[in-house]
Amino acid sequence: MENKKLTKSKFGMYHGSNQNIEENAKNLRHRETESEKLLWEKLKGSQLNGLKFRRQHPIAQFIADFYCHSALLVVEIDGGIHLQDDVKEYDENRTFELEKLGLAVIRFTNEDVLY
Repeated sequence: MENKKLTKSKFGMYHGSNQNIEENAKNLRHRETESEKLLWEKLKGSQLNGLKFRRQHPIAQFIADFYCHSALLVVEIDGGIHLQDDVKEYDENRTFELEKLGLAVIRFTNEDVLY
């Protein structure tokens, strides 16, 4: 199978997400964590070097906490559950799949954002 890169013209911002993923993303936007709220206040409205970020954005079968399409960047905010071995493994696989699409993924903990 060919390793496809995510580009603006070829795949768009959603890269084949389905309606269920998009509904889940919409629901997550209404249930954001304190750290997500705080970071969103700094990212929304193109405040960071004029870059436009989206929150709880569908990409393929995943939902990115924050996504900047022009930079092909995913920003994830991880709570304590991400310290569990099975969740760590899932996160690593998810990051690998997103990177195969040509995206950069950076992760911060809730504490990183809050403090």
